[in-house]
Amino acid sequence: MVRICSLLPSATEILCALGLGDQIVAVSHECDYPLEILGLPKITKSLVDPSSLSSAEINALVTESIESALPLYQLDAELLRILRPELIVTQDLCLVCAVEGGQVRQAASTCSPGAQLISLHIGSVDDLWQAIQTLGEATCVPNSAGDLVTKLKVRLDLVRRAVDGANRARVLCLEWLDPPWIAGHWMPRAVEIAGGQALLADADTPSRRVTWGEIAAARPDAVIVMPCGFDVERTLREVHVLNAVPEFAQLPAVQQGHVHVVDGSAYFNRAGPRLVDGIEILAGLLHPDLVSRTVDRRVAIELGSSGVPI
Repeated sequence: MVRICSLLPSATEILCALGLGDQIVAVSHECDYPLEILGLPKITKSLVDPSSLSSAEINALVTESIESALPLYQLDAELLRILRPELIVTQDLCLVCAVEGGQVRQAASTCSPGAQLISLHIGSVDDLWQAIQTLGEATCVPNSAGDLVTKLKVRLDLVRRAVDGANRARVLCLEWLDPPWIAGHWMPRAVEIAGGQALLADADTPSRRVTWGEIAAARPDAVIVMPCGFDVERTLREVHVLNAVPEFAQLPAVQQGHVHVVDGSAYFNRAGPRLVDGIEILAGLLHPDLVSRTVDRRVAIELGSSGVPI
């Protein structure tokens, strides 16, 4: 048994998928899946409360914090000292998504000396497979990790075969609305597997900010609205931003009824096992005639041309 502290939602999901949920002693404030971890101590907290802020306000606060070299999250060093985990999982990919690795290393050196610290860098679909193997080896369950990777890859192969030869829709994945950001890292590859062509983004490269002029020029056939950290309900509170942009109303995707709000937080923003669910969902949205999957309205919902859910 290894006492584990997971500071990354995707890592928490991987660990639980490996059957190690009972070894996790603390998680981050953003870890919300699976249900078995909800009662665990939260060892981090956000210094920005996004619940009552608009997309533009959240972006302004995050930008100001980064430019001023101020942390966005706080790690509870005293709780870390009390729990004394033997393995701490963190990340160095994104300053906005979770506690920065350097901050964790500093706290661990004084509060939990001797603990193994693993910093994951999941920037692509292939990186996800490696992360699963890394955590499996660190927790002495390499065979379980290999089995999990194999099962997830089999599911993706089924998606590839289902959409093989289909016309590839030109897909825009909006990771933020005000200002608009295009989802990068694993998402362009996810779109490709699902039978689409990702616009304004290259595979395995960071997400990037764009202009509405660039989006209008790209003329997407489908728009997937997946703000980082938002579920469907939270995203619907922000779609007025899209309705206020003249260029958005002229997009082929809007005029043809191919705008979908999805649960980005659960299925697309995190590179964990549920990313495979997300790719299956995306394939069903892009190719409903080829990929049959029942999607709950809490997971994905279509927007009409007026921005009203259908």
